[in-house]
Amino acid sequence: MAEFAAIGEVTAEAYRRDGFFEVDTGYEAVLRSVAHRAEHAELMVAVEADSRVLGSVTVVLPGSEYAEISGPGELEFRMLAVAGEARGRGIGDALTRAVLDRGRELGLGKVVLSSLDQMRTAHRLYERIGFSRLPERDWSPHPGVRLVAYEYDL
Repeated sequence: MAEFAAIGEVTAEAYRRDGFFEVDTGYEAVLRSVAHRAEHAELMVAVEADSRVLGSVTVVLPGSEYAEISGPGELEFRMLAVAGEARGRGIGDALTRAVLDRGRELGLGKVVLSSLDQMRTAHRLYERIGFSRLPERDWSPHPGVRLVAYEYDL
């Protein structure tokens, strides 16, 4: 499906542009496997009027295949990405707030995420929205890759 390919490209390019493939963990293939994500999680996608993909985020229920740190009563999101030409337009903010709205719709009490420790721009966004650090859930999926956790009480 062309839309999935576009979402995968935007997501992989966003991570590549910011230098997050320095350690080869095979994660780029995960970012590009949009059809699989759509089967096991919810995708939220921001598009331009001409249907160009501007950004996307994967919304994950606890206990599902893409869950990493969420527990009961928590919604998790992953792979937030914004196309290079769309940065600075509030796309990341809008997608993150849409995730919060989804958590409220589902009646959950918290939204959590983990992010590469060097994703400083994303961390500033999360903190500006009201997320707090959740250091007890920081973790490392591979040697040389450290993920830091955040939470938002709904």
